Amino acid sequence: MRYAFLLACLLSAVTGYAQRRATITYDVTYHGKAVPEGRLQLFIDGPRVHLQRVADAQAKEQQYLDYDAQRTLQVLTLPNGGHVTQMKDFAAYEQPELLPDTATILGYPCKKAKVIIRSNTVEVWYTNALPLKGTPSIGVAPGLGLILKTVRNGEQAVTATQIKRGSIKSADLAWPTPATMGPVVDAATYNRQVIDSRFTTVSVFQQEQISFGNDQPNPAAGQANVTYHYAGGTVILKKIRLPEYSAGTQILAELSQYSNGDAYDRTGSVFLIPLNKQQSFLNGLQQGVKALPVYKEKYQGVVATNQYLPPLELMRFFTPFGVRAYNAASTIKGYNWADSAVFRQDVTELAPRMQGEVWVGVFIGNYDKGGHKVSLNLKYYPGGKSGTPMPAPAVLPLFNTTNLMEMAGQEYGTMFGQDSLTVTVNIPRAMQNVQLRYITTGHGGWGGGDEFNQKLNELFLDGKRVYHFIPWRTDCGTYRLLNPSSGNFGNGLSSSDLSRSNWCPGSLTPPVYIPLPDLPAGQHTFKVAIPLGKREGSAFSAWNVSGCLLGTTKE
Repeated sequence: MRYAFLLACLLSAVTGYAQRRATITYDVTYHGKAVPEGRLQLFIDGPRVHLQRVADAQAKEQQYLDYDAQRTLQVLTLPNGGHVTQMKDFAAYEQPELLPDTATILGYPCKKAKVIIRSNTVEVWYTNALPLKGTPSIGVAPGLGLILKTVRNGEQAVTATQIKRGSIKSADLAWPTPATMGPVVDAATYNRQVIDSRFTTVSVFQQEQISFGNDQPNPAAGQANVTYHYAGGTVILKKIRLPEYSAGTQILAELSQYSNGDAYDRTGSVFLIPLNKQQSFLNGLQQGVKALPVYKEKYQGVVATNQYLPPLELMRFFTPFGVRAYNAASTIKGYNWADSAVFRQDVTELAPRMQGEVWVGVFIGNYDKGGHKVSLNLKYYPGGKSGTPMPAPAVLPLFNTTNLMEMAGQEYGTMFGQDSLTVTVNIPRAMQNVQLRYITTGHGGWGGGDEFNQKLNELFLDGKRVYHFIPWRTDCGTYRLLNPSSGNFGNGLSSSDLSRSNWCPGSLTPPVYIPLPDLPAGQHTFKVAIPLGKREGSAFSAWNVSGCLLGTTKE
């Protein structure tokens, strides 16, 4: 009799516990339209709940709710196979406001609550009619009962469509152990780890010095993953291997810079060296500017020829006046100087040239012993935005007058004073969806120089003007807190505030994309015309312009 009673109690306990096991499936809609990839599942094992998106069963990040401890757990698997975990008490989340409304969902009576999360209003429908607890979003009212529906801002609804009681696969019930949790970290550390795990970073340079006189002996030519210094130390170069491009990936170049002694604003460029011709800019760096083809009897390596392609510019940037090095020496109440300048630019359209083994360089023109320190990363973000176009399969560098070897004798871009910049290239196959990616900045830093005077840029294709504009920046004051050593004038303005020919100290100069007609196979001539300002004594103006063709080739 006692045995039968104990067995009955045991069976009752087992049955009762089984009733606390369930799989809840949620569908997601946005403006009434289904979002299939948003489908969610809750795996409930008594007080332990595992939440995951159906499409992400092998996701790097797993989420759990512990109703005994009244806290959530987020466990991240790192790229190196390690783990980190963030724990957060239910009480630390935004608390819901209970409302009098009721509804029935999947046959269960529900009550309504509302919670405000980062200015978003989330309506919550929950039931206490089941011995189950859980939420389809760990940050939405985890302390209530079983949440069967949420509606965010009246637009996105997450609604339970199935409740399956009883057995659950052991894999879905797996609870994190100390070995699979790794260290428990604070929210800031965890969030940074989550973000970094979502994309691939290719580190090109880290804390490299670019300064005149820092031309230390180079290692043997042609080595990968070592830094070479050229042009008196003002160019750094490295051969690296980049990932093969996959559809939808976005590529961002990110360069951080601070002064290591130089107090002035300087021209900077991140570039690739095309090697698919008989000559390349690498020859000039290794052997001197005389190894480069000459344009107009004077200008070395600036235009494409049948045997040469100029450097492909990824990013044009301008160092601010003395950021970091002069912060402490330039104290102004209320001015909190930046620690460094960070330049980020989407360069996805250049992906066809950014695959496999490439030479990547950074130039900053300066004659200062300390110069600048830079770090460069290329970041690959999978998936991209919805509707992101594929990068152009044809990327053809046409011209680049930025004298990257300035400190080794390469001429400034002054050819516009006597004539336009003209380049004729052979297009082996017809191109469509054609654009010219054009970067232009004017220089000559005195009152009469082209840095401070508006100049018309005209672009011609096969003798016909296809685009014209005046490149001019009026937003330079935006970057004041990057410029501690900028000179201050009697009228209250700073030198870094002044409008300039398409650049500001501490900013990027983004490309202009010029649509062009379809190009048949054969020779085509491109021309850039700019009315260069006249010399005044030893002062002169110059223009740094770079251009490359983007397009698709016809079979």
